[in-house]
Amino acid sequence: MKHSLSASLVRVIPLLLWAVAAAVPQTQSGSSQTAAPPATNPPAQPPAQPPVQPPVQPPVDKNAPEQDIKEAPAIFKARVNLVMVPVVIHDSKGKTVGTFTKENFLLFDKGKPQEITRFSVEKSAGKVPVPPAATGISTSLEDPTPPTDIPERFIAYLFDDMHLQFGDLVRSRDAAMKQIEGMAKTDRAGIYTTSGQNQVDFTDDQSKLHDGLLKIRNHSIVEANGIAQCPDISYYMADMIVNKNDMQALQLATLEVTGCMGGTTGNMASAYAQSAAMRVLSLGSQETKVSLAVLKELVRRMSAMPGQRIVVIVSPGFITPSEQEEKSEIMDRAVHANVILNSLDARGLWVDPMFDVSQSSRSTSPAFARLKQQYDRDSANAQADVLAEVAYGTGGAFFQNNNDLFAGLQRLAAVPEVYYVLGFAPQNLKLDGTFHSLKVSLKAPAPVGLEIQARKGYYAPKKLTNAEETAKEEITEALFSREEMNELPVELHTQYFKGDKDATVAVMCRMDPKRLKFRKADGRNYNTLTIVSGIFDRNGNFISGIQKTLDLKLKDETLAKLLVTGTLAIKTNFTLPLGTYMIRLVVRDAEGNQMSAQNGAVAIQ
Repeated sequence: MKHSLSASLVRVIPLLLWAVAAAVPQTQSGSSQTAAPPATNPPAQPPAQPPVQPPVQPPVDKNAPEQDIKEAPAIFKARVNLVMVPVVIHDSKGKTVGTFTKENFLLFDKGKPQEITRFSVEKSAGKVPVPPAATGISTSLEDPTPPTDIPERFIAYLFDDMHLQFGDLVRSRDAAMKQIEGMAKTDRAGIYTTSGQNQVDFTDDQSKLHDGLLKIRNHSIVEANGIAQCPDISYYMADMIVNKNDMQALQLATLEVTGCMGGTTGNMASAYAQSAAMRVLSLGSQETKVSLAVLKELVRRMSAMPGQRIVVIVSPGFITPSEQEEKSEIMDRAVHANVILNSLDARGLWVDPMFDVSQSSRSTSPAFARLKQQYDRDSANAQADVLAEVAYGTGGAFFQNNNDLFAGLQRLAAVPEVYYVLGFAPQNLKLDGTFHSLKVSLKAPAPVGLEIQARKGYYAPKKLTNAEETAKEEITEALFSREEMNELPVELHTQYFKGDKDATVAVMCRMDPKRLKFRKADGRNYNTLTIVSGIFDRNGNFISGIQKTLDLKLKDETLAKLLVTGTLAIKTNFTLPLGTYMIRLVVRDAEGNQMSAQNGAVAIQ
């Protein structure tokens, strides 16, 4: 049994006091002793103290039960102390490279080398086969003909309808329709928008998805009526004027006010431009906050889907001048939940404002036009940078500067062929919320011509979690995955019993205890098993989960018998309507920190 440091001190300090007290000569009342000759300066003697007895440990209950099982709803909260860094490596021909090992990588946090404590290679080709379904009273893993439409991949199309111009929205919407028509039977797609309107939850019903796409419209807050403003100030330019004190940007806005509002000059024009910049900054910040909040909620939603999880962000990009922590938190959540964020720049082939005839200036001054076009160019680049950062920071891809949006969606709707995930625990981390820059490189000699895409940094947390929360997060990740793990010898069996309107589905976990580790204490053998059973519908939506905790306190003779002939069996019952369901079983032991995860399916007809 593990004890905290404070609990250990409570036991140790009385023992030390008792030992010190026993070593000091005591004068017993009524006894005859020869007095020592007086010293010139006798040392001060500590006052006599009675011996402090060590604490009495409660006797071991020899009749305590050897097994105790508790059941509770499975409720999860995700947060771990590891920093996860997805890395994608391309060769000179643009193909991903998946041959490197943990020993090939170097990882730096603020320039300081870090120990890579977690390492995995994720391959999209390594799909986990879905076990057969239960089609009768009972089933085993060897039964044939599993359901063919059990979802394996979830794709969320997030349309940034708060920033997309009408033309770009229509082209990207049409490309998405075409891409959805080629969905596999094991794919589920959802349509989401940053405005929160006209959304379609995950489904394989293409008619619903098409209807949802056709309803998407622009819902800009800055340009609510689609009418050009005077002055025409972008969110980027407003940020430069108000937050960065860019006097050149203010002068440009002032000149534009003079051109579009006849008779307004001098200080009045400057004050009007300053006021317009503050208005655009406020509305633009609101749009960005809403967009990030929707993306954050979508990542949370995706984390509960049992399979490959991909978010395709369809957007012209946006800037985050004061929302850096929110953006970093979204990437953290996505990485920990194995959600890949891919980005599509819906502007397609980017046209330099200098050559874009649609961007006519209200001023005839060539100098004004050049400067305004430079700010527009900087704004476009900053918007694209955010899309690239979010994608590369989660192991995703960024498609830009190309008018073939359908080809872009085809690429982005797939998991990268191979990518790496490096994990490290920051040393001496200050809980101050500051930004930490990251750098990933390959040890020399590294092949020539490789391109490394990796997360650029993270924000330090405000507090750290404990071991119990970390274990809970590991179980959560395993439950909402489709990857099978076999560190423990676990078998999943299912059976159901039909009633008039619903059925009782029994999820049976059977385990061979030979590979379990036990802690010996007080003549008993201790371990705690956490068994979580989860039920998902045919579209991958989480329906219910039950967690059981099995405390083992086995006597030596019981353990000996169990290791020879025994099997641990734990059954969990669910009441479900008729239909097809996916089942996920996760088992974790406390002493060995080992985990197993199994997939199952049941078709109740």
